[in-house]
Amino acid sequence: MRPRKKDRHLPACMYQKHGAYYLVRKGKWKRLGTDFQASLAEYAKLLDKGSQGGMPKLIDDALEHMRTRTKPPLKPNTLKQYEAACERLKETFADFEPREVLQRHVVALKLHMADTPNMSNRVISVLRAVFTYALEQQIVDSNPCIGVRRHLEHKRDRYITHGEFQAICANSSDNMRVIYEMCYLTGQRIGDVLAIRLADISAEGIAFKQEKTNARLLVQMTHDLEDLIARIKALPRKIRGLTLFCSPRGGKPVHYSSVKDAFAISCRKAGVEDASLHDLRAKSLSDTDDQGNDAQKLGGHSDAKMTQRYLRLRKVNVGLPPKMPKTTLVCES
Repeated sequence: MRPRKKDRHLPACMYQKHGAYYLVRKGKWKRLGTDFQASLAEYAKLLDKGSQGGMPKLIDDALEHMRTRTKPPLKPNTLKQYEAACERLKETFADFEPREVLQRHVVALKLHMADTPNMSNRVISVLRAVFTYALEQQIVDSNPCIGVRRHLEHKRDRYITHGEFQAICANSSDNMRVIYEMCYLTGQRIGDVLAIRLADISAEGIAFKQEKTNARLLVQMTHDLEDLIARIKALPRKIRGLTLFCSPRGGKPVHYSSVKDAFAISCRKAGVEDASLHDLRAKSLSDTDDQGNDAQKLGGHSDAKMTQRYLRLRKVNVGLPPKMPKTTLVCES
């Protein structure tokens, strides 16, 4: 840190501006007050909080506990979402001690994130878990998240039509098209599709162990699946990996983010709006249900209500209108 040219009587990171004193850290100005002695006391108090770690340290400790002590262990995707939420929380509560976080602060955070209700609910849920950990460690006496209601999340009802799906595939590379088609034919989540090993494929079908639920199921082999698997194996590869889908050069498994980005590009080229890679699973389950098959078994759901979330919200009820009543002639006597 270079020497001050003015206000040399002030300690590090403390500045005077417009008649008030401020603590400046990471580009953020924290007002201390207008009285010099009182501002010094507040300065010392804030620095002492920083040395103890405050909320950022509690959040890190709670996350580490979730990462290593949670039974059963958190799924990689869930853990990644928790880590992103924790970074948001550490930034929000950087200057707070755990006991200083009140319910009104949690409500303020919830309202601040009202434009993204799903993300807001996830962040508040993680904060609730952080304070549950703090309660168990006797750091706080209560959980300020208790009683804070969740945002109402709007359920997605997007259904990709057959024409849209064909257009998306037509505007995709050969390597990506077969992934989209496999998502549709198997009805599985994208992570489980990318994890298909060659050893999982047999004459009976493709064996899955779903990452999210640990459910095991076998997607029965069909002529469409046989043809698709043959096309996948025929794609040029310098190195063959253990998984069905692998990168053309290195033979490594295809990464989720690569497929997600490629799908967005294909949708844009095809002129298909508001379509997500995850909508392919909904299309698969909806279509197999229309064809008279058991969508719940294909989806690997233990609860039929979960399957209905995929079907009811994406299918449009077709109602038959009444017939127009015929006019009758009244005969005059």
